[in-house]
Amino acid sequence: MKRFTMALGLLIGTFAVSAADMSNGADNFFKSEKVTQQKVTFKNQYQMNVVGNLFMPKGMDQNAKHPAIVIGHPMGAVKEQSSNLYAQKLAEQGFVTLAIDLSFWGESEGKPGHLVSPEIYADDFSAAVDYLSTQPFIDPENIGALGICGSGSFVISAAKIDPRMKAIATVSMYDMGSALRNGLNHSFSLEQRKALIKSAVDQRLNEFKGGEIAYVPGTVNKIDASTPEIQREFFDFYRTARGGFTPKGEKEALTTKPMLSSIGKFMNFYPFNDIETISPRPMLFITGDKAHSKEFSEDAYKRAGQPKELVVVPNAGHVDLYDRTDLIPFAKLTSFFQANLK
Repeated sequence: MKRFTMALGLLIGTFAVSAADMSNGADNFFKSEKVTQQKVTFKNQYQMNVVGNLFMPKGMDQNAKHPAIVIGHPMGAVKEQSSNLYAQKLAEQGFVTLAIDLSFWGESEGKPGHLVSPEIYADDFSAAVDYLSTQPFIDPENIGALGICGSGSFVISAAKIDPRMKAIATVSMYDMGSALRNGLNHSFSLEQRKALIKSAVDQRLNEFKGGEIAYVPGTVNKIDASTPEIQREFFDFYRTARGGFTPKGEKEALTTKPMLSSIGKFMNFYPFNDIETISPRPMLFITGDKAHSKEFSEDAYKRAGQPKELVVVPNAGHVDLYDRTDLIPFAKLTSFFQANLK
């Protein structure tokens, strides 16, 4: 059991006292003076409330129609971690942006919290498009979507069946299905996969009988000399002042800790199947040249139809592209959405 939860911790992403690496412009909690922010709530098709932060350029003409972008946070994170930063930076360029909490995370509804449900996650993106499409200052024909980390796979899943998403971008994408089935670089054996599924099902039964919920340690709460490098990378963001955040209503920073009993649902998640059907809507994949997740962006790019583009950021790891503003290619994202959302 311990062996597999440790492996999962490497895949999905403590508050201990630790110095945060704020180099390369790390600025997760950036607050723009050029945009306005308001909290909005809308329902997905499962009649669950989805909560988001809506950003608009200050002085925007609300009698005109504007392009908009839905932005999804890393798997197990919340909108205050990476998504708000991207939303504000793009709103500064004239877009209306909506950073959402996926269902079961943050301020959005879903009981129990931290449940894995890729189908509902994908529907949240479509629900955000529903909401934006009904706003008088939004052009419903020019709505794009951006997914960071795990949300990259969720937004692809959504875009395949929602043609209202006119331009799709991903940053540091994880294919959460492949990651759980195969491990990074296909390092899991079939026996390991089956053992993980059994541990999840055993925990499901335990919870049905009244046992306590168990969480996958997506990001550990402490590090020591034996902590693997990928865990250190996530720790530096999620468990330090750099990006650590405790959602409202939670007693501690439990972000990136999904329920073990539901993690098996990712085994049936194949977001890249039929990805070519998104064409001719354009797709942009951004990854770091040092990112442990680069394989997923490369795989999606290979399978996607035209037009498509893969941007590999020099000297950038996976988590670097969450908040390091000196490395994140905001200019590329801006030009991509400007060209494809008129």
